Amino acid sequence: MSATAAPASVTLSPSIVDSVKGFLAEHGGSATAVPQPLGRVGVRVTLVGADGVLGDRVVADMETAKALVAAIEGLSESDEWDRELISKVTPEKGHWARMAGWVAKQTRFPKGRNES
Repeated sequence: MSATAAPASVTLSPSIVDSVKGFLAEHGGSATAVPQPLGRVGVRVTLVGADGVLGDRVVADMETAKALVAAIEGLSESDEWDRELISKVTPEKGHWARMAGWVAKQTRFPKGRNES
């Protein structure tokens, strides 16, 4: 399927498609997507790369999220966070600090499984 092929009612943003393709290229060539509704904001498509690294993109609705998964070769979809997928996730170095929000300037964070 081509990178922009989607149902007629869905138009995929080229920047979203390119960023997801870039993520796949950087993290093993494949990924699993877990679409998660965010209410009126849209749908967060959490990506788990072949190497376990997390990424995410936000799209307008579930139809767009499903079209995104269908349009990109190497991207598969999971309806939920199952044991196999969760055990594969390995946060990047510095992930804890970036996700910390107001405590981001702290110096003590737990180490990820891939950090020594």
